Amino acid sequence: MTKIYTLVNQKGGVGKTTSTINLAAYLAKLGQRVLVVDLDPQANATSCLGVDKLGVVGGTYDALLGEEDVFPYILLNERLQLSLLPSSPSLAGAEVELVDELARESRLRKAVVKVANRYDYVLVDCPPSLGLLTVNGLMAAMDGVIVPVQCEYLALEGLGQLTQTIERVRSALFPELVVRGVVLTMFDNRTNLATDVVNEVNNHFPNQVFKSIIPRSVRLAEAPSYGLPISEYAPTSVGAVAYEALAKELLKGDQKN
Repeated sequence: MTKIYTLVNQKGGVGKTTSTINLAAYLAKLGQRVLVVDLDPQANATSCLGVDKLGVVGGTYDALLGEEDVFPYILLNERLQLSLLPSSPSLAGAEVELVDELARESRLRKAVVKVANRYDYVLVDCPPSLGLLTVNGLMAAMDGVIVPVQCEYLALEGLGQLTQTIERVRSALFPELVVRGVVLTMFDNRTNLATDVVNEVNNHFPNQVFKSIIPRSVRLAEAPSYGLPISEYAPTSVGAVAYEALAKELLKGDQKN
């Protein structure tokens, strides 16, 4: 059965896109059929997977505002054996265009469900905001949201706001919406603050924090400029080892359930 997860955090720079593409790449390496849906107008996930966002002719914009099947817009990276529904700058106008549309919060969900049976995993990368695009991402999260949290103090402040948004969507639109897990990112074991954040997040989300913690890594920061996930750019680096462990942890948990 297909698992559809949305990676979301309204705070930018927490490793959300990095987590999306690297988790997807390792799930693909583990033999899973994976689709990445880039829901961010900045199209960072698209670029990180080696696709020129300015050359995209169809993608998530069409999923939100078109009625046709989006499968023809899905790109396959044969090297990674990873599929992508790309984004482009045109997506920036989608929130305005969606305002007068019927069932505007469920447009992405409707489009993804049509193609989901072709994949084992669908990972949706949301923009760093709490607007209509992110609400569409939350509505598409049939199996839950994955929340990347940077191991710094300010990240905790944003976590409360995100929790409130999830609660509002759950109460008003999607009662089955759940948090699948929290991913701790950019962990620096040289600081006491990072350890404090880890403890605080575990207290806030008991039994929902992934054991695999993503360290701060130069290699992880470099990989996107080469259009590659860490599994291809620096497969022996600490960041690669951490994301491989995260993918295995997610897969094991899903298979157990």
